[in-house]
Amino acid sequence: MNKATRVARVETIKPGDKLPRRAFKPDNVQSMLYNAVLWNGHRIHFDEPYARNVEGYPGLVIAGPLLGDWLHQCVDEWLGGEGTLALIEYSNRIATYVGETLYSGGTVTACRPESGEVELDVYIENETGQVVTPGTALARFPGA
Repeated sequence: MNKATRVARVETIKPGDKLPRRAFKPDNVQSMLYNAVLWNGHRIHFDEPYARNVEGYPGLVIAGPLLGDWLHQCVDEWLGGEGTLALIEYSNRIATYVGETLYSGGTVTACRPESGEVELDVYIENETGQVVTPGTALARFPGA
């Protein structure tokens, strides 16, 4: 993609623009594999009787870093290879559980075409619309 095309894309972005929502419904296999890759041995992520009976959760807890990865994917897919994710920060505020449908999304909060930078508010929300993982991100469009 040439410089003119990249500049044209960043100049079309405006505060209030929405990132496409994406749905996730992790199952216990995905949760177990993700935590295995992280070497996360906390049983609340793969041992349902332990999560319920010892820790008091209603089911297997989704690992917080997975929610962060979904935020990263949300921004990366919106960029479509035209820019890069320069910074992302997030905080897991409400526990989420295997079997829930979760949604990622975001909103442009600032756009600086001259520098090629776009600021975003990003989120993961649960089925009831509660934001369980709010965050912010900075995207850069090179060549602007």
